[in-house]
Amino acid sequence: MKKLALFASGNGTNVQQISEYFAQSDEVNVDCVIVNKKNIYVIERARNLGIDCFYFSRDDFYNSDKVLDLMKERNIDYIILAGFLWLVPTNLLQAYDHRIVNIHPALLPDYGGKGMYGHHVHEAVIKAKEQRSGITIHYVNEKYDSGDIIFQAECNIEPADTPEDLAAKIHMLEKTYFPEVIERVVLGK
Repeated sequence: MKKLALFASGNGTNVQQISEYFAQSDEVNVDCVIVNKKNIYVIERARNLGIDCFYFSRDDFYNSDKVLDLMKERNIDYIILAGFLWLVPTNLLQAYDHRIVNIHPALLPDYGGKGMYGHHVHEAVIKAKEQRSGITIHYVNEKYDSGDIIFQAECNIEPADTPEDLAAKIHMLEKTYFPEVIERVVLGK
């Protein structure tokens, strides 16, 4: 059984979709959710799903081994960033080399980097009058959104699309592909 830790910073839509996808799996288990904010909805989602949830401060995350120690204690095989907005520290990158996976709401290498998340990405894509966007699932390294790409899926952008319209299209791609790609990566398929 491969054990996942899901890291999140917000609402937790991807956390819920991933957890529900693996709920009946005998090969992959969502073991815990790690959050970096105290009052976010993903904590309630984890509680409703019966998944242990742990909060860590910025100091815990960057200046101690508390998160790494918890990952080891719980025998975590893979870390999945599911809407997690902090850069992953070196201690986790070294311990989980090519075992930390992120999803980005654009076709990297375009529209990635610090500050490019959620509506910021969709607004930039629409402002640039792009004809397509999509999702990128990639391994995490020491720089925002620059790790090796695992998978991309794209959608068309219509001239009348707003950032909200694009966000809805991106959410559908995330829902369709993220859990399935995680499963392939974790199980080596």
